[in-house]
This record gives sequence, structure tokens and C-alpha cells, in this order.
Amino acid sequence: MGQNLGRAKRAFALFAVAAAVAVPAAFAGDSAETVQELATVPDNGSGAMIDETPSAYFVELKGSAAAFRTEAKATGLQYSERFTYNKLFNGLSIKLGSGQLNALQGLSNVKATYPVLRAELEPTSTTDLATAVAMTGADLANGSGFTGTGVKVAVMDTGVDYNHADLGGDGSDSDAASNDGAFDGDFPNSRVTTGWDFVGDAFDANENAATYNPVATPDPDPDDCHGHGTHVAGIVGANGAVKGVAPGVTFGAYRVFGCNGSTTSDIMLAAMERALADGMHVLNMSIGSAFMTWPQYPTAAGADALVDAGMVVVASIGNSGADGLYSAGAPGVGNKVIGTASYDNSHVSALTFDAPGRTGIAYLPITSTEDPPTSGTTPDVIWVGRGCNVDTYLGNPAGKVALIERGACTFAEKYNKAVANGAVDVIIHNNSAGLFAGGGIVGVAGISAVGISQADGLYLRSLTTPFGITWTANRVNAANPTGGQISSFSSYGMNAELTLKPDIGAPGGLIRSTYPLEKGAYAIISGTSMASPHVAGAAALLRQARPTLAASEFAAILQNSADPRNSPLAALPDYVHRQGAGMVDIDDSILSTTTMTPGKVSLGEGEGGTATISIKNSSASEQTYTMSHQAALNTGPNANSPFSFTAQFAPATVSFLPASVIVPAGGTATVVATIVANPGILQQAQYGGYLRATTGSGQVYRVPYAGLKGDYQSIQVLHPTANGFPWLAKRSATGYTNQPTGATYTFVDGDIPYFVAHFRHQARNAVFTVLDAATGLPVDPEFSTIIREDYLPRNSTSGAFFAYSWDGKRAFVDNGKKGKEHRRGVPDGQYKVRLTVLKALGDPANPAHTETWTSPTITIDRP
Repeated sequence: MGQNLGRAKRAFALFAVAAAVAVPAAFAGDSAETVQELATVPDNGSGAMIDETPSAYFVELKGSAAAFRTEAKATGLQYSERFTYNKLFNGLSIKLGSGQLNALQGLSNVKATYPVLRAELEPTSTTDLATAVAMTGADLANGSGFTGTGVKVAVMDTGVDYNHADLGGDGSDSDAASNDGAFDGDFPNSRVTTGWDFVGDAFDANENAATYNPVATPDPDPDDCHGHGTHVAGIVGANGAVKGVAPGVTFGAYRVFGCNGSTTSDIMLAAMERALADGMHVLNMSIGSAFMTWPQYPTAAGADALVDAGMVVVASIGNSGADGLYSAGAPGVGNKVIGTASYDNSHVSALTFDAPGRTGIAYLPITSTEDPPTSGTTPDVIWVGRGCNVDTYLGNPAGKVALIERGACTFAEKYNKAVANGAVDVIIHNNSAGLFAGGGIVGVAGISAVGISQADGLYLRSLTTPFGITWTANRVNAANPTGGQISSFSSYGMNAELTLKPDIGAPGGLIRSTYPLEKGAYAIISGTSMASPHVAGAAALLRQARPTLAASEFAAILQNSADPRNSPLAALPDYVHRQGAGMVDIDDSILSTTTMTPGKVSLGEGEGGTATISIKNSSASEQTYTMSHQAALNTGPNANSPFSFTAQFAPATVSFLPASVIVPAGGTATVVATIVANPGILQQAQYGGYLRATTGSGQVYRVPYAGLKGDYQSIQVLHPTANGFPWLAKRSATGYTNQPTGATYTFVDGDIPYFVAHFRHQARNAVFTVLDAATGLPVDPEFSTIIREDYLPRNSTSGAFFAYSWDGKRAFVDNGKKGKEHRRGVPDGQYKVRLTVLKALGDPANPAHTETWTSPTITIDRP
């Protein structure tokens, strides 16, 4: 019997992460402690089995939904309808019965199908927003009178706690105990003026979770019982104890998550249509589907349609940095969406404790442990060493506070061992410079654990007489050693069509913002979820400053004034395909009198290319612009993990014609940039840099560019894995079993063939064709298609897979010939199935742009 494959589902994420992500040097050393996507721990090539097969689909229609329902009923399609769309997408979303995908695709009214992807929640940790706002110049813009007054910002998220005083509430939460959706008189208020709950408190789309409940119960109350949405709203525009980027905006709260768990991308699309109907000016989506890098995906395409309709759309680019290149997510990969990367905050707001000879020692709680008190003195602190299971303790922590060094094993292992040995509290000091936060504790044992800096830890270890520490309620803004650097979790681009993504960045690591009152009112969270609302707030300020600006013009203006940040690896700009134009610079964008378009340049594949840059001078005087080039780091070929590529500085050669240009007041001129990739970089490497125009006064405006060296189609999609994918398989309650020598199928009680495949890279399409086993030819020249899937994401890890089923029928390849009369059963006999994959941007007529796999023999023997 072949290998058995379990069915653990991949989850898609809100792009926030537990505070553990903001550790220094996340790719060096203690990988068990570092970056975690909210939904799933990346395996970084370990080969762990993850079933990423969708069970619901968007159905794009040629005609009406009514015509689809009529045809589906006549053909006996087994499905249940979820949402119908009529503004941003012509079609609907449905839940399919097992083995029904090819039946769905055979309907004549179906133009295309796309998987409905899940977005997941997990508990987040509970630096300061003020320092993050200062990093972007929002404080300067606010001081000049730009607060976003009159601008309506939609927050699609977990809802908003409209009782929060910083968000227009009265500061009391009469509904906190129940979260039952009942109004308590604070909604709408002066700040949260509209909204809708699409799902209800109990909704959770994750069928593997204990809280699974796929039944949405919409209501008009978008209160937040999770916290993520309130945190995001506070970054956009809180005005109270914390102050957001645009404290004068009003909000629309579009709740697409319950109190726990997950939502789906079709619910997101429904919320986008409602935000349009409500007349929102800016939409923030700190949410997305990692590895779906196609701009044609419905949430990305729908977001582009919102921009066409006049709404600025900002979305987080994703938290899958640990999973390597092409890990960004929809809707942030949309062509007109401002996809946002994350930088670490310059400081972190931290509580403190005192020790003999040193006061104000900053700490961050280890996520999911008990909160430390804010007063009182502990028993003695005892140094025990690294504290891993393999280590012998250097002291006995029973009845004492265990002081442990970070590294070599997980926080959970250190914590649980200390608990088992009788510790009353745990202090973990960093093993490199600076403060840090951690998480991942399971089975909390009722004691606190905190993380402190290496310097403070070494000081405590130097004390020679027994001592306790005294907890305080005092807060400090502690310097973050990775402040201003791209966050370790932030996803890499480019998108599947080699369009430069992300577009821009903002602070997202260690941000303290508003939180539901019943959860403490304020919390520190990290993620591109926290970066995106900084840019959404910036768009609100820019809209107030330039109310006639078209929604499609915002991205270029923000990109031109952004500031690229250097890599921690070298005093050079970090990867363009990870930071885009750089850190958003809000005050410079508002004050700018120059616009360079396009706002970014995507060179595609090859050895380089040319770009025509238009320079518009909106000032009252003539300007001279001198052109120059600033190169950034490159990444080499990738195998789904940043550990597999080499950072390289091999700058492209760039020439400008003309090298400088004089533009009159109110005038426009063009410059042609010719970019030649460095011949020393590897094939499939992503490279990039910045095209700069400097005024006579020294003001610099930039356009980021990126390209792929060589042949994009040389990237292998059906990459061999340790599991031997692709497979012909049988399915059971526990998973899939490989059938390497072939198998017999009865098509009774679910006994149908499954084809299990791992996609290492995004694919333009995948077509399954039924062949005669004896001849190896299609059973009919054109009437032999089983399934065709378009715009496929890559799998998240080296062991993840998609599983496709076959119901024993075939259809025409030509979509124009689809319909009830063109789906026929295959008679009993012996067959093989050929999988043909067309690579991203591939030419279907070029054999080098396709990959094929042919299954073992399938024997159909119906009773």
C-alpha cells in the first residue's frame, strides 16, 4: 500500500501575528521562537503534510445568477449557495459537494472558478503608537492641521469597539459580558458612523477547529469581541489616550470575523460591496490570502474595481516572510491596491520592574502566560541557564523566580520546565541586543513569564546577594534594536505576473493601539495588519489635503516620497520586492510638488528593460531634476524559504535620457530609464532599486523598480518533494493514500480517484485530461477534460498539496462548447490522467512553458 497522507488544512490569515514575531534577528538561530503566521507555523521545508484543497468556489458567470441556478438544477449539481455579487464581481460563491468541481466547470454559464480561501484568527498578544506615528511624519502632518477630517475610512476586520473613548464611545461597555450583538446605545457614534456584522459572534469557518460554525448570522451591530479590528481602527484614527495617524476621520466597521477562528474570502468580497454602497473614501483590509499572488483573484480584482469607483484601497501584503519569495497575498497584490509591508517600530511601550541598583527594567509579557502584577515584590530570582529540557538547571527555582536565557529551544519548553520545577515566575533574557517579546505557550500553568533585554539579564545575573524584583505600573518607551528595519514576518513579492509588490511600507512591528475595553483597552500587536492602517491613515490625510485627487493617483504620490530603509545585512536598501518604495513619509507626500509616474516600474523577466518616467512639476517655479540610480539587495532563486536564497548586492546598470531635465511651473517632462540587470546575478534572481529625481534644493523623489533575471518559466512548478508528489490516491476519513502502481475505483460511496499535487510556484492553469491507458492518447480529441483550474497559488510549504477529484465524467476543453449535453461519463475500463500545468506568464504553444505528469493506470469497475 502507498504512503498515507493526513488532511490537516492550511489556514489563511488576518495579517497580524503574536508579539513573538518582533524578535531581533528572526532568521538567525532559535527558529522555534520566531515568526509565526497567525494561522499556521511555517515548516520552512520540513515537509509537514498540509492539505490546502478548497471546498468552496467563486463562480464567475457569463450571464445571470438566475440562469446559473436553472442550469445547475437541471444538471444535478450538488452545491449550496453562499453569496451573490452584482457590483464588483459578476457571479456568486458556492459550497461544492465532493467531486463536483468538474461538473461545475462544465456548465455553459460558468466563465471561471476561483477557490474561496479561508482567513484565520488566533489569539494575539496584549511600541507605542506615538513613536510609530512619528516614524511616518503623521505627527507633523497633524500639527499642520491635517487630521483626516471629513474622510470616511472603512475597516474590514473583526469589528470595532465603538464603546472605546478613543474611538468616539463613552468609555463604558455595558455589552462586554455577553457580546450578544445587542445594541448598548453607543453605535453609531460620532466616529464609528456606519457598519455591518456579516457573520455573528459564533461564526468560524475552520472545520478543524473546536469552535467550527460555518453558519453566518449577520446583524447590524459591528462590535468587536476579538480585538484585531479595534487595534487597526486605532492606528488609522484613534483620538484619545493614543492618537492614530488621522484622528479626525470617521469609520465604517465591516465585521467579517466572529469572536474566534476564521472567515472566508467570499465574505470579504461581500463586505467590499457594502463599503462601496456606503460611500467610503478609503478601505483598509488588514487581511488576505497568502500565496494567492494573482491580481485576477476575486478579492484583488474587486479591490481594483473599488479604486476605479473612487475608493482608495490599502491592504496588508502578508506575514509569510518565513515562507520565502512569492508569498504575498490577495487582495494586497491587486494592480491598483496599495499593498503594504511592515517595518519594526522604533520603540516599544513596556511595563517595568525594579531590581537592586537598577530601576525601570523594561519587559514584555510572554504571550498566553499570566499577566504580571503591577505592584509587589517577588521571592528570590535564581539563574538557571538556558532552561531547555536537555539542560541541567544551574540553580533550583522551586518557590523562586526562574531567570533563563533565550535560545536553543522554544519559550514553551523553557516555561513548562520552570513550572514543573516549582518556579513562581519566569524571566527570559534576550541572547542578543535589545528587548523582545515571545509566545507559543500552551497549557498555561498560572504563572507569569516576561522577556527582558540581554543587558538587563546580564545585570541581574551579576548580582551576588539574593534579591527579588518589584513590579511597577510604570511604562517606558524602550528602544527597539530592529526599529526601522523590515519586519522579519513581512512577505516577499513579486506577484505572479512579476508586478512589483509590495508597494510601500509602514510601522507594523510592536504597535500599541486601542483594544476592546473588556480585553484591557490597549494592546501591543505586530503584523502587516498594523502597517496597512498607517498607510490607510496617510491616504486619509492626503485626501483631506487634496480632495480632488483621483483614487488611482494616491499610490504614486505616496511612493514618490517614501524612504527606502537599509537591510540589517548591509548599509544598502533592503529588497525592493519586500519593502516596495520604502517607509511611507506622510508629511513629505502632502507637501510634495513633484509627481513621478508610474509610481513603480515592473520590468518582468529577462535582462532588464526601459521605463518612461513622467515628471510633473506642480510648484510655482521652474525646477531642474537630476536623475540618478540607487541599487538595492537582490535575492537569488528560491525554494519556498528565505533560508534557501542568498542575499546579494550586484547592482543593475541604469542610464537616463536625458540625465537632467528642466520642467517649467505646472509643466511635465519625460525621462527614459534604461535598466540592465547585472550579469553576475543568478538566473531567477529578483533584483531592484530606485530611480531618483533630485531637485536643485536637494529634495529627492523616487520610483522603485524590480525585475527577474532570466527565464521566469524555468521555475519548476511540479517540484519533486520527499513525499513523491504528484500522486494518484484514494481518500479515507484520515487522509489520502498513494497508489503508485495504479488502483481500481468503483465510484460508489466516495470511491473515486484523487490526484494529489504540490505546486512549488504559482501556475497560470492546470488541466487534467483523461487518456486511454493502452494508447496514451486522449479518449477524444477535444472531449476529454476532467478539470481546468486557472490562476493557482503556490503551496505554502514543501509538504503542502492540493487534491483534485474525478467523478468519472469528461467535458469539452473549449469553454464555448460547455453545457449539459457536453458532459459524458467514461465507460468502465482502464485509463490514465495527464496533468498539464501552464507556468505563470507562459505561452501555451511553447512546450518549455508547460509541465506534465501522467498518473498510474486507473481501472474503473462500477458494480
